[in-house]
This record gives sequence, structure tokens and C-alpha cells, in this order.
Amino acid sequence: MWRGLLTLVARAARGPLRPCTRQGSRTPVPGSGATIFALSSGQGRCGIAVIRTSGPASGHALRSLTAPRDLPQARRACLRLLSDPRSGEPLDRALVLWFPGPQSFTGEDCAEFHVHGGPAVVSGVLQALGRVPGLRPAEAGEFTRRAFAHGKLSLTEVEGLADLIHAETEAQRRQALRQLDGELGHLCRGWADTLTKALAHVEAYIDFGEDDDLEEGVLERADSQVRELEVALGAHLRDARRGQRLRSGAHVVVAGPPNAGKSSLVNLLSRKPVSIVSPEPGTTRDVLETPVDLAGFPALLSDTAGLREGTGLVEQEGVRRARERLEQADVILAVLDASDLASPSSCNFLDVVVNPAAGRSPDGNSQRLVLVLNKSDLLPPGGPYPSPDLPPHLLLSCLTGEGLDDLLEALRKELAAVCGDPSTGPPLLTRARHQHHLQGCLDALGHYKQAKDVSLAAEALRVARGHLAHLTSGGGTEEILDIIFRDFCVGK
Repeated sequence: MWRGLLTLVARAARGPLRPCTRQGSRTPVPGSGATIFALSSGQGRCGIAVIRTSGPASGHALRSLTAPRDLPQARRACLRLLSDPRSGEPLDRALVLWFPGPQSFTGEDCAEFHVHGGPAVVSGVLQALGRVPGLRPAEAGEFTRRAFAHGKLSLTEVEGLADLIHAETEAQRRQALRQLDGELGHLCRGWADTLTKALAHVEAYIDFGEDDDLEEGVLERADSQVRELEVALGAHLRDARRGQRLRSGAHVVVAGPPNAGKSSLVNLLSRKPVSIVSPEPGTTRDVLETPVDLAGFPALLSDTAGLREGTGLVEQEGVRRARERLEQADVILAVLDASDLASPSSCNFLDVVVNPAAGRSPDGNSQRLVLVLNKSDLLPPGGPYPSPDLPPHLLLSCLTGEGLDDLLEALRKELAAVCGDPSTGPPLLTRARHQHHLQGCLDALGHYKQAKDVSLAAEALRVARGHLAHLTSGGGTEEILDIIFRDFCVGK
């Protein structure tokens, strides 16, 4: 009987999660019979430019440009003279590398030409490759798509590679590297193994339920495995979209009464003149946004109109928009004039914005607030200092820069709580697609627990496994794959 159970385990393992493995082809690649080529390094003048090919004619292309020489030893750089295959005209003296498939990035035969980075050289080599029969220019993301199709990368690793290319901050780079290393994919495959075992136990009960030799507690064991998986999935889904904020940037809104120095602070943090600074109250009348790197985390910094009863229609609209952005903020950077805390506008801002936010215990879903008392350079030496009754705050002078390091450290801690720390803990869910499939898997497990019939319970487990398969392999849905790969540049 247990031989039959082992057969069920094998049968379950060959279910919808098969695309998660790295062996064999997953999905047809458009034009996969052709050999593609492209410039893989950046455009413009540079010391070295890298041009690569992928496909069955890569070896022929390498021989054509380096004739009459044989192919170099695999994965070893070799200095060769490149010539036009038609005219024989010398193009450049370059390093060439040969990567025979399947031991290559794409799983196909690949060649690389490391040429001098002048535009004329690069253009000449690309034109020469275009004259080789069987070669065509690559489309955006086509090299990576072939790597995915040949099992070299899972879909989550492909997304990690895309995020690494677009990473602009230290935190984004760390997170992208973890995903490219396959941490999220490995986690999903572990969950899939748990579901496979649970499904095998349920199907054993269906097939051998009347067999006296069937060990007792088979269904209870499956229930226990499902409960453990529910806890793990729930913990990841309760991450308050930290991974998505890390990928796209947290929303940091600078707010305060007029003339508190909000625009000066925005310019200081962004290191460029984003906002107009003027002693005239109400200068900022709209929301000005700029993407910045705050202590290694990506953020969208918003400068807002001073919160007061506007004296004109335009300023009133600016105040309305400022209050609207405050509701959408992940982190509120509240700014007050340290030398004018007793003014009606400062007291009103403390009562309406600062004190309610400071009184809430921060968690993953609530807004966070950092109170900054600007213009500390205007305070008289030796006091008086701001009242100790104020909520926790930082002193800053946008004029001298004193206190900026303390502010950046405070923002780093707040943004780490909002975006998650990519250096520690479990891998983050960086895309809405991840959230969707994990939620679908969790919902299917809920249907399993509610199922009155064992066959329906088994089907719920299959649906749950299908969501994990879609997360790591795309499930063969071309529309999803097109969306993911279109963000890649040509040559990657």
C-alpha cells in the first residue's frame, strides 16, 4: 500500500509545479530558432563595449568575424582581429569569448565581443554581425527571456534581475540581489513541497481509504501541514507592502505651517533646488515631488503648501492638496520653526497633525512621523530651548546643515520599518503579482479546510499549488511574460 502512496507523491510532484524546475524548456520563445545579437553595455563612448550573440549560429558568427581562426577555448578570453565577413576590412582588435550551450546565460550557444567603445567601432561590428546569415538584432529582454525558457532562471529571479538593473539605492540593490539569488523562488518551492506531501496524503486516503493497512492519522497529518503553511503565508502577506515600497519608493511628505523651512529641507535632502525658497509665506502653492535616495532607501519626497487658512483661492487649493497628500503618506516629515513654536499656526499644526500621529503606536500599516524643529541656528546660545512637552523631535538648521546626520539616521530607521530591511529576514514580496498569487494560495487553503468532501479538499490543494507555480514560472501566460520582459533593455 505504501508503495502506492509513494506513487501518489511522485504523481503530485509532476503536477502544475513542474515548470518550477530548472531542467528543460518552459515556454516557447518567439523566434527561438534565430540567433540574436545586441550591444549589451551602455550606449555612448566608453572604454570597452560588450556585444553578444545567442543561438545556434553564434559559433558561425564568431568564426565569420575572426576567420580563418577556430573557435577559442570555452569560457576563456582570447585576443582576435575582427574583420567584416564580406569585405575583409579590419574592424577592431578585441577580446572574444565562446560559451557553448547549455553552459551559458541563455542555455544556448553564445559569443561575446569585447570591443573598444567608440561609436564607429560598435556600429561596424553590429553591421558585420547583421550580414551573417541566420542572425538578427535582439528585442528588449530577449536574452533573459531565452534564459527563462531554457530553465536558467525562474520568473522571480528574472524579476530580481530587472530590479537589479534598475536599482538606484543601496537597499534596492540588496533586495534585488537576494531575489536574483533565488531566495523567493526557493521559499515557494519549499511551500510547494509541503503541499505536495499534503496532497499525497489526501489522495492516499481517497485511493486506499478502505484498506486496513492504511496508517491512521493520514488526513490529520495533511491538516497539520496545511496549518503550518497558512501561518507562513499569512506572515508574508502581512508585510504591509514593504517590498513594493522598497521597489517603487516610499512616499515621504514634508508638511508644516508656512515659513517653517519645508522647501529648504526638501532642497537639502534632494541636493538640488527643487522648491523656491522665499521669506514670503505661502510661496509653495502646489505639491512638488522629487525622487530621492534617503539613507539608502528610495523615496518620493513631496513638498507641500503651508497648512493654514489660505488667503486666496490658489493657496486654499494648495492647502487642500497638502492635506490630501498627508493622508497618502508613508512617512510624514513634520517641520516647525524652532524659534516660533508659540505662533497660532505652529500650535494648530501640533494639535491637528503632530500630536495625533505621535500618540499612535507605529505598526506596519500606520503612518510614521518625524518631527523636525528647523532654524535651530536662530535659537539663542544657552536657551531657551523648545519645551520638553513636545513629542520626540530633532533640531536642524537647513542653513548650516547642523543636525542633518541625525535626521538621516532617523529617516533610515523609519524607512527600514516601512520598506523592510533587505539585509535580514525573509525575502520581501516586491510586486503586486507576488501578493496576488500568495493570497490565492492562502484562499485555496481556506477552501481546503471548509471542504466537506475529500475530493474537493484535494482539488483545493491543487489550486493552491497552481498559484505557487504561477508565481515562479508564470504558468505559461504570455501576457504576463510580455509585461515582465518589456521592462528590460535591448541586450539583456
